[in-house]
Amino acid sequence: MKLYLDPGHGGSDPGARGNSLNEKDINLDIALRIRSILINEYENVQVRMSRTSDINKSLNQRTTEANSWGADFYLSIHCNAFNGSAQGYEDYIHSSLSDTSTTAKYQDIIHTEVMILNQLKDRGKKKADFHVLRETTMPAFLSENGFIDNTHDANLMKQSSWRQNVARGHVNGVAKAFNLKKKPVETGTIYKVIAGSFKTKENANERVAFLRSKGIESFAFSTTISGETWYRVQAGAFSKRENAEERLEEVKRAGISDAFIVSENPDSPNNEVSGYTILGETFLSAEQMNLFVQSVNPNAIELGRYYATIGPQYGIRGDVAFAQAMLETDYLRFTGTVQPDQNNFAGIGATGPDNPGARFSTPEKGVLAHIQHLYAYASTKPLPEKSPLVDPRFNLVSRGSATTWKALNGKWAVPGNGYGQALLNVYERLLMNTKQNIDTVIQKVNKD
Repeated sequence: MKLYLDPGHGGSDPGARGNSLNEKDINLDIALRIRSILINEYENVQVRMSRTSDINKSLNQRTTEANSWGADFYLSIHCNAFNGSAQGYEDYIHSSLSDTSTTAKYQDIIHTEVMILNQLKDRGKKKADFHVLRETTMPAFLSENGFIDNTHDANLMKQSSWRQNVARGHVNGVAKAFNLKKKPVETGTIYKVIAGSFKTKENANERVAFLRSKGIESFAFSTTISGETWYRVQAGAFSKRENAEERLEEVKRAGISDAFIVSENPDSPNNEVSGYTILGETFLSAEQMNLFVQSVNPNAIELGRYYATIGPQYGIRGDVAFAQAMLETDYLRFTGTVQPDQNNFAGIGATGPDNPGARFSTPEKGVLAHIQHLYAYASTKPLPEKSPLVDPRFNLVSRGSATTWKALNGKWAVPGNGYGQALLNVYERLLMNTKQNIDTVIQKVNKD
């Protein structure tokens, strides 16, 4: 399926304006999110956008490009404006089309799916003689996602979670209309190489430092065995046992004789991961996380090490937190309100263009703030000893109010319907990507 995705206006044409917002910015943000969801979650989908940045492009250029490419569907994203009092959502197909046409059927489906998630008044399905609807040779659809000059609608537009929900609604509609097939998600047993167990954290950290000096990435985490706290050192997690055994031999050749393999199954009903709790073990390594994001965004900075080390220090699933960061930042492409120099990978405090949220001096501190914010939701315990508080909103969280990722719905993202499910979808993609690229991981470690 070939989708031509058209965020309206751009460049010197801001579109409608109101409440310190420009329509062109909202349109682009929603469209980029639509593209990201479709490409990452669905099979056999090609997306071409009229623009991916703030540039000028004429209506004729847009429709000519879509027609020449042979798109199957033209989706145009807009916001509305009138007199400040009008509000709500409406969408359009061309006025010449009958209510029984294929395009009208697509409109019925997409309209329904968008209205489920957008929290806007339903202004109905309409028809018009707009250029992009008239001059396209394929079915074409234009949505008006609220009134930018209306206070109620504009306050929603300023929320990244709302824009994500609007994007998700459009995707759900397109997927149903064109019978798109979801990419398969494969999970199964993960084999973890444990390179030592210690009663003190200091001894575990010494082992980590030793392994890193030998070119073997590892991290320490705490676990409870027979009621006692132990500190284990993990030197890799693999989907195939033979790859874990190869790493085990590498660890032993480095002089670690007490290394062994443990197996974990995220799908097992006896495993915490099946409940998707925020507190728990980190399964994947820094390299596996970095390779995943770089498969989507080759220019992404490497954050895996921070999530693989800081997460376990707080008992937080670092690899799932990493997946959340990928959702929040669009795989570190920062296509929303938060910008790269903020190092705010969790979108902490961001509510819209006028309030882009917190700023942290380094990527490491940004990840630390993210983990601490999750810790505030998932635990009622104090921060670990000697842990500096860098999350500016830690004390604003109702402690222990969300112990699972899905429980973040309506808390981390407001309204956030489906937010937890969305970040878990990214995590499942991360697991699948790890299985596909495990040989690359091994080669990279050996090279380093």
